[in-house]
Amino acid sequence: MRYWLFLIAKLMGAVAVFASIWYGMEIVLPEPATIRDFKPRKFGQDLTWTVAIFAYFLAAVGTFYVILLDQRYRCRSCLRRLRMPVNSGAWDKMLRIGTPQVEYICPFGHGTLNVKLVQFHGGEKPGWREHDDMWRELESLSSGSPK
Repeated sequence: MRYWLFLIAKLMGAVAVFASIWYGMEIVLPEPATIRDFKPRKFGQDLTWTVAIFAYFLAAVGTFYVILLDQRYRCRSCLRRLRMPVNSGAWDKMLRIGTPQVEYICPFGHGTLNVKLVQFHGGEKPGWREHDDMWRELESLSSGSPK
């Protein structure tokens, strides 16, 4: 639940920033000249306004893409960035060894994220596996006696 609330908070923050930028553009950029009683819309008639809208659109889309990409590589429990990427598979031996993939680990041992680098069936979702305490599991394997 915290994971989704954090995503919503980031998106709402970005919406607030871009709404204030839009409001500032409305104030700073001048209105185009009117012809009698007809008042043309700014977009498509005024080059400055059209370029500003284009830059605004690119910045907004880029920001939302970065927010979603950042959210993808966060732990589902503690919201920290996932670390320690481990590569597996091989590009030249996909049929024998397996498709190339990267596995990321939460630094506090909450879980792992498995991201496939080759997607044959469209956009495959990354596989999140939750662990109780991964580091305790690894310590018990290294000591030779399970606890």
